[in-house]
Amino acid sequence: MASAHDPLALAVDVGGTKLAAALVAPDGTITARRTTPTPAGAGEVVWRALADIVRDLLALDPVLLGAGIASAAPMDLRTGTVSPVNIAGWRGFPIVDRVGELVPGLPVRLGGDAQCMALAEYHHGTGRGSRCLLGMVVSTGIGGGFVFDGKAHFGTSGNAGHVGHFVVDPAGPECRCGARGCAEAIASGPSMVRWATDQGWRPVGQADGVALAAAARAGDPVARAAFDRSGKAVAHVITVASALCEIDRVVIGGGVAQAWDLLEPAITGALGQWPGLEFMRAVEVRPATLGVDAGLIGAAALVGDRTPAVL
Repeated sequence: MASAHDPLALAVDVGGTKLAAALVAPDGTITARRTTPTPAGAGEVVWRALADIVRDLLALDPVLLGAGIASAAPMDLRTGTVSPVNIAGWRGFPIVDRVGELVPGLPVRLGGDAQCMALAEYHHGTGRGSRCLLGMVVSTGIGGGFVFDGKAHFGTSGNAGHVGHFVVDPAGPECRCGARGCAEAIASGPSMVRWATDQGWRPVGQADGVALAAAARAGDPVARAAFDRSGKAVAHVITVASALCEIDRVVIGGGVAQAWDLLEPAITGALGQWPGLEFMRAVEVRPATLGVDAGLIGAAALVGDRTPAVL
């Protein structure tokens, strides 16, 4: 358990709809948090909103180890900049330097939001005990992150783990990244709803992932097929990742994964049939347990990582 005298990490989680900051103890306990909607507008408007909640936490006068930032991608760890596709005002925004100005003299680390989720689950969730972990977020988009022997794998610029852009069907729908047939274009929540609607599914109310899951649980064949199709796309990603990296566990979180009872059978069914090599068939697949706190907890875990703030 965290002590009141433990040094803390300042954690920041940057998303397209919400900005969050927290003080996090070494055991992953969040001792204080602040959130605010992500404003529309120029980059400085977004920054002021984030800086305000960070300053509010710093006013508590915590003893800090450093700061960790989880951000929507893409990013460039070589320059400490982020260009989230869902924050139009931030292109090449120097977030490491700007957060560093708020905590002078302390290390500031940056990682992708899915990478931070993987770190959080590795240290404090269902990833514990894994040597080679893939964390996946299946939600509005699909992201991922690798943790090998306790260390996050960032790649050349910090964008390793973009498993949502594995092409799983070259003849599939166009993805917002510009490719065709990416896992994200098939298995993300909006993609599932779009496909189901095209196949004739008509919800009683709003057409969204929650309604699609409810319809699937009620036995609607198109809704059930949408989850089957999504689960098989996720299984395809896992199959490729296991061949490339010999992962031993996959932890899956995000909004779509909240319907684990619908998604899991298709994933495990496909993984029981497709891989031929024994090491690929040995991968464990588990649901994430840390929920919306995973980004903040993982951002805090970056502070204890000895990887430089920029590559």
